[in-house]
Amino acid sequence: MRRSEEMDLSRRSLRGRDLVVFSNDWDGDPLSKVHIMRILSRDNRVLWVNSIGNRAPKANAHDVKRIWNKLSKFTEGVREVEPNLFVLAPLAVPFYGSEAVRAFNRTLLRAQVLRAMRQLHFKRPISWSFLPASAPVSGRLGEEFVVYHCVDEFSAFSDTNGRHIAEMEEQLLKRADVVITSAERLRENKARINPRTSLVRHGVDFNHFVKACDASTPIPADIANLPKPILGFFGLVADWVDMEALAAAAKAHPEGSVVIIGKVAPDVDPAALKALPNVHFLGRKSYAELPGYCRAFDVALMPFRVNELTLNANPLKVREYLAAGLPVVSSDIPEVRKVGLCKLATDEADFVRKIDECLAEGAGPSRERAERIRHESWEAKVEEIRQHVGEAMLKAGRTL
Repeated sequence: MRRSEEMDLSRRSLRGRDLVVFSNDWDGDPLSKVHIMRILSRDNRVLWVNSIGNRAPKANAHDVKRIWNKLSKFTEGVREVEPNLFVLAPLAVPFYGSEAVRAFNRTLLRAQVLRAMRQLHFKRPISWSFLPASAPVSGRLGEEFVVYHCVDEFSAFSDTNGRHIAEMEEQLLKRADVVITSAERLRENKARINPRTSLVRHGVDFNHFVKACDASTPIPADIANLPKPILGFFGLVADWVDMEALAAAAKAHPEGSVVIIGKVAPDVDPAALKALPNVHFLGRKSYAELPGYCRAFDVALMPFRVNELTLNANPLKVREYLAAGLPVVSSDIPEVRKVGLCKLATDEADFVRKIDECLAEGAGPSRERAERIRHESWEAKVEEIRQHVGEAMLKAGRTL
């Protein structure tokens, strides 16, 4: 068979299939997993299994609310949220505690997923896991093929039991027929356990974020009249965000504004930042609103602490900032360095210097800047994924 024929066959292998996907909750912010599965659902049926947890819940308001939401979603059964895309919100205790609890949970989760598969008449399914916590059931659902799509070093999250997560991930890596990673460092680490590991970096929803370059895109009222320059950040404010760098930026530009859009994680105390008069926490905004906020930004910020988690990260927001045509100042982490197009800072003082350079060179959204990232579309990335998965299926003799 000629190489071109093999490539065509491998791409077609991931069409007309039934996919069982273990991921974050569907109703959260549209992360990389949502973009990928929305495209794959155009010509595959997808059963999206909401998060089964990477950590044990805590007795706080955030986790109590999350548990209540999960119970509410469970009562809805399987729901079709978009054409060909079905969501199951299973009842599951995170995989911690005694072996008896884990065994019960494994049985309960498997029964719920199998029931949903029967309801949807799934045949010869492919399981596709974005989370190590699916390890006890991935490969035990009668799947024809198992994909592990790794987008973070999950054992490095501070609010998880790193040892348990690492153990589950190792199970999943050994069971997977193919592994996809979003960062080179992840690929190197996972390939030590599973040599069938490939790298496909994140894409970007270019047509959505480039609206920031359009003068007709409205700027939301809560940012429209803030003093300039506006130094902006959007995303979860978690312990990997360098709050000191944000504070340094605010202090260096008292005439301007530092704007933070997104939820604050329950274990993060933003009091010191909130005490600064020109720092504005605007809360979580919808995905549809983000281009309008980006249109108001003069410089976009990506301040991450450099640690094992962020060294393995490929922050989606960097590509989204760039697609919005914004100058970007980021911490110096490998995947941002690989993207290029950003100014990289090594410490707080350097962060401020790089912001000043952006302001001097031309701040705010620029269509010319945005065009430099256009080729990194999610459609292009999904074609890469089809290629890797299809080739692995061909080698295993498990294609249509």
